[in-house]
Amino acid sequence: MQWRSGIAVAAAVVLVLLLGNGVAAGETAAEDKIAGLPGQPPVGFAQYSGYVTVDAARKRSLFYYFAEAEADPAAKPLVLWLNGEVLIPLHVNVGPGCSSVGVGAFSENGPFRPSGNVLVRNEYSWNKDANMLYLESPAGVGFSYSTDPSFYGGVGDSMTAGDNLKFLQGWFDKFPQYKGRDMYITGESYAGHYVPQLAQRMVDFNKKEKLFNLKGIALGNPVLEFLTDFNSRAEFFWSHGLISDSTYNIFTTVCNYSRYVSEYYHGSLSTSCDRVMSQVTRETSRFVDKYDVTLDVCISSVFMQSNILTPQASRELDVCVEDETMSYLNRKDVQQAMHARLNGVEKWTVCSSVLEYKQLDLQIPTINIVGALVKSGVPVLVYSGDQDSVIPLTGSRTLVRQLAGRLRLNTTAPYRAWFQGKQVGGWTQVFGGGALSFATVRGASHEAPFSQPERSLGLFRAFLAGRQLPESFE
Repeated sequence: MQWRSGIAVAAAVVLVLLLGNGVAAGETAAEDKIAGLPGQPPVGFAQYSGYVTVDAARKRSLFYYFAEAEADPAAKPLVLWLNGEVLIPLHVNVGPGCSSVGVGAFSENGPFRPSGNVLVRNEYSWNKDANMLYLESPAGVGFSYSTDPSFYGGVGDSMTAGDNLKFLQGWFDKFPQYKGRDMYITGESYAGHYVPQLAQRMVDFNKKEKLFNLKGIALGNPVLEFLTDFNSRAEFFWSHGLISDSTYNIFTTVCNYSRYVSEYYHGSLSTSCDRVMSQVTRETSRFVDKYDVTLDVCISSVFMQSNILTPQASRELDVCVEDETMSYLNRKDVQQAMHARLNGVEKWTVCSSVLEYKQLDLQIPTINIVGALVKSGVPVLVYSGDQDSVIPLTGSRTLVRQLAGRLRLNTTAPYRAWFQGKQVGGWTQVFGGGALSFATVRGASHEAPFSQPERSLGLFRAFLAGRQLPESFE
């Protein structure tokens, strides 16, 4: 913003002083309390949503939705959820740019699902066991915004981590009763960058001022190390019958996926890489969802190249409910109830239409930050939906095993099946007495709480309790 007078400059200084860490003087959680979402069933827990300013001068504000625990919220931990995803080559969303409110809260592990003009309860909502905080980050995603459009042109990991830290400081000013509460950070996909970087800043902040009681982080199908994560896709495609033997051979020799992405973003795409990826695209088919290769797709979403899929409460997977989520969150009465506003965009979208993230940040590994967190005493769980070809379990498992070796963490629970109810929920391995853990969620997609909500809730409960996953029938 261009200030044209000394009076304007002075006013700006006063505004910054009033806002402090992001909350205006006198602003309280009560102003953000949701009286009721349009079409929601009766519930006994409190809901809040609104904004925390992270840059007063540039008027950058992040939007959140908060669902307190269904029962005894004062005794339950606080869990921050972060989504990632943005469009990269082969139409796969893995980077920053998509909404934690629209995806995480209304599509995965939040208390409600949109169904027509109403909301239905999610039987496996994570607020059964925790106070769930969903953050739309960075500014430009969902209802979060900056009134300075130039901000959207070069956002990267460092800026996002800084803003997320400022958000938490401001949010605790609104909700002081949660200061010192046991806290966990969870998320998926590009949250493999978001979560460790934010957690590291929280650990560093605590060295100067004790504010965060961080008890652990959980990363679902995360981007942790570009080369390993993305080059594991070829084997996944081939082992699941999505590509031919000959295409697999050239996919692993002539041009692997990491080389293709690097060339693409540097504007130097070679003919050989272009030819290989065209063949991969033809064989895998746009009518197979890359987030879950066994799941049917929403035909209308395929034609819109929008593949984020979300569930209904009836235990049937409604692969077209993304359209219902978009319709619901674009209703004026819903936006009014949630204290949300559109700033610089015409409508709310699942993934940002204005953000231009630094794509080269995708190629900077965060696995070493994960290691530093483990060394500082923060337990880490990496989990993988085993039907995801975007960030396959093979890459994540390799990275966790290698990290355990570098940290000299012994295996304290050998690789084995774990159970949810009377079925195998997935497989798991634990290192260092729980300092570092890996688990798969059987039959789950890139968004595990969407496609396997019961198993994901069981995994979440064990994570919060710090206990090993069940090794027999319950």
